[in-house]
Amino acid sequence: MKHTITRKEVLNGADFLIDVVAPGVAKRFVPGNFCVLITIPNGERIPMSIQKAEGDTISLFFKKLGKTSFELDMKKVGDEIYKIIGPMGSPPPIKKYGTVVFASDLVCGHAENWAMCDILRKIPGNHIISIQSFPTSADVYPDKELCEPVADEFILATEDGSRGVKGHYLDVLEKLLKERKIDQVFAGGGIPPLQKISELTKKYNVPVYTTVRQIMVDATGMCGSCRVFIDGEQKLACIDGPMFDGHKVDWEAAISRLTMFKSKEAVAMDCLNEKMKGVK
Repeated sequence: MKHTITRKEVLNGADFLIDVVAPGVAKRFVPGNFCVLITIPNGERIPMSIQKAEGDTISLFFKKLGKTSFELDMKKVGDEIYKIIGPMGSPPPIKKYGTVVFASDLVCGHAENWAMCDILRKIPGNHIISIQSFPTSADVYPDKELCEPVADEFILATEDGSRGVKGHYLDVLEKLLKERKIDQVFAGGGIPPLQKISELTKKYNVPVYTTVRQIMVDATGMCGSCRVFIDGEQKLACIDGPMFDGHKVDWEAAISRLTMFKSKEAVAMDCLNEKMKGVK
């Protein structure tokens, strides 16, 4: 199977969108699933959030952050990705909740925000509120890639107030929780804010699903590197998640595990930079 890139868009200075042919993933995708990309033979396996699936194509958001994402950004429309594996993970229940908020602040969370809002909005009895927050107006995605089309209410926030509401999604959500009855919250993006949103929703006795994004080596449950502790019980984000009840997550353990491979990631980037010297 040729996984050909059919579209590539710049979302902001560091975030990008690609559409890629992956019929096996597209046909079975349920929001809450993710896929794994291998950009080149013998390359690293990286988990990717799926924004949507249409026909034989899936849409992916990614940030230029490490070696493999830089390699992915070097690809252009018409190029191929070596392997795409999925869909993977265990989605949360897709059902009637009532008034639902999905909040996100980073590229992976923004993709999940779109996917979950889109499917939950189609279920009678759900009212969907999407909150997307960015540091500044320069970081905000193009309008067509924001979640407004798939939500009943859409709130855009920037931390410096340069566009939309001033603040982080945590500020917007707390105001909503004070003023309205919210039945369910979903959240994706940076891990530290997810810990805070779990504490915030617990204060208001509102359930929350959070995407606990841990480092995955094989993403099939064999390596154990993405283990998460839920109510003291070990789970694997690649199989049991990545969305978990935020009130039950051991956040301190989750945050500490994010630094496990920092030194190896730095070496990999140094190798890529050395390889790219003189390449135009």
